Amino acid sequence: MRLLALIFCLLLPLGATAQNTTTQPTGTITIQESAAGDRAIAKRIRDILAELDGYASVEVAVSAGIVTLTGTTVDTQKTKQLNDLVGRIEGVVAIENEVAETTDVADRLNPVLDRFKARIAQAVAFLPLAGIALAVFVGIVLLGFFIARWQQPWNRIAPNLFIADIYRQVIRMLFIIAALVLALDIVGATALLSGILGAAGIVGLAIGFAVRDTVENFIASIMLSIRQPFRPNDTIEIEGDTGKVIRLTSRATILLSFDGNHIRIPNATVFKSRIVNFTRNAERRFSFELGMAPDTDFAAARTLALETLAALPFVLDTPEPSVWIETIGDSTISLQLAAWVDQTDTSIDLARGEAIRLTIAAFDRAGFAMPEPTYRLTRPAEVPSKETQPQTPGTPAAPPSMAPQDVDANAEKALEQIIDQERAGTESDLLTDRAANE
Repeated sequence: MRLLALIFCLLLPLGATAQNTTTQPTGTITIQESAAGDRAIAKRIRDILAELDGYASVEVAVSAGIVTLTGTTVDTQKTKQLNDLVGRIEGVVAIENEVAETTDVADRLNPVLDRFKARIAQAVAFLPLAGIALAVFVGIVLLGFFIARWQQPWNRIAPNLFIADIYRQVIRMLFIIAALVLALDIVGATALLSGILGAAGIVGLAIGFAVRDTVENFIASIMLSIRQPFRPNDTIEIEGDTGKVIRLTSRATILLSFDGNHIRIPNATVFKSRIVNFTRNAERRFSFELGMAPDTDFAAARTLALETLAALPFVLDTPEPSVWIETIGDSTISLQLAAWVDQTDTSIDLARGEAIRLTIAAFDRAGFAMPEPTYRLTRPAEVPSKETQPQTPGTPAAPPSMAPQDVDANAEKALEQIIDQERAGTESDLLTDRAANE
C-alpha cells in the first residue's frame, strides 16, 4: 500500500505540470528579463505598427516578454491580425490583446475617405491609358461595323438575304470580342475577360431556355432558307392548310388559300411537319367514285368509262386514265375513276367536275343504272290510293350535253398574279432561285 501511495504522489505533479504547459506558448523561451530587452521589443512593435494603417491608437506595453496591447482599431480584422504580427517578433513570450473596435465616427470614416481619395487619384492617373484603350475599342468596333455593312460580298456568298444578315451579325460580334480583348490587354485587366465570358455564357443559357420556342423557330428559318422545299406560287399542304406560297420570312411561312385568306405558319412547325407540294410535278391526277347497281355489266361500264375519260381534251394520254372496282356495298358496287391533267394549264377541280358530269351522262345514255337510296315509310293512317292522288303532268328532261366545257386554270393564274403583286418590293422574302431545292 505504501508503494502504491508513493507512485500516486509521484504521478500527480507530473499530470498537473502537463496540463499547465498545454496552455502556454510553444517554443523555447529565452531568459531576457532585463528592462532593455522589454523596451527593445516594445520599440520594435511600435515601429511596425506606425508603418501600418489603422493601428495609430494601439498602445504597447512589454513586461518580462509579455506584450500587452490596448487601444482601438477601425475593424475587428485588424485586431485579429495583431496577434499574428506580434507573435513573429523574437523575445515575445505571451500576448495579451485587449484592443477593441472603435465606435468613433470620425475614426471610422477617415480611412474610408483616405481610400476614396487614393482611388480618385489613381483613376485620374489611369485616365490616359483608359482613353487609349477606349479609342482602340471604338476603332475596332467601327471597323467591324463598316465591313459588315458591305452588301455585295455577303449577299453573293449567302444563299439569301437572311443568311447574309446572319453573316454580318457574326462579323460584328467577332470584331466586338476582338476589340474587348485588346482593350482589356492595354489596361492590364485580361483576367476580367474569363469572368465576362462566363457570365455571358450563363446569361445566354438562361435566355436560351426562356425563349426556347423562338430559338427553335430561328434555327428552322435558317434550315428552310438553305434547303427550300417549296418556291413562290407553289401549291402546298402543311398540317391540313392548303394554299399557294407567298413568301418565307425569318419567323413564318405565309400562304394564300384558295379562299383568298392569308395563312401564317411558324417555321418551326413547317420544318417538323409533313409538306405536300402539288406544284413540283406538272402532271397531277384527279379521281372520283361512282356507285353502280349490282347487276351492272362492269366490264362494259369500265370500257365506257375509260373511253369517256380518254376522249376528254384536257386528260393526258400519258399517264393514261384508269378505272377499277373499289368497294362493294349493301346495294351498290363502286367504280373508282382516275385521270391525269397538266395543272399548269388545267384546273384540277374543274377537270374533275367536268369528268364526273360527262361520265354520268355517258352511263345514262348507255343505260347503266346508278341506284339511289331507298327508304320505306310507314304511317298509321290510311294512305290514299293512286286514283285519289292528284296527278301532275311531267315534262321530259333534256338530254345532257356531251361537249366538254372550259377547264382552264384561270383562277389559279389569277391567284398567282395576286401573289406576284404582294411579293413585289418585299425584301424579307427568303425564297430565292439560288438556294438548293429539295
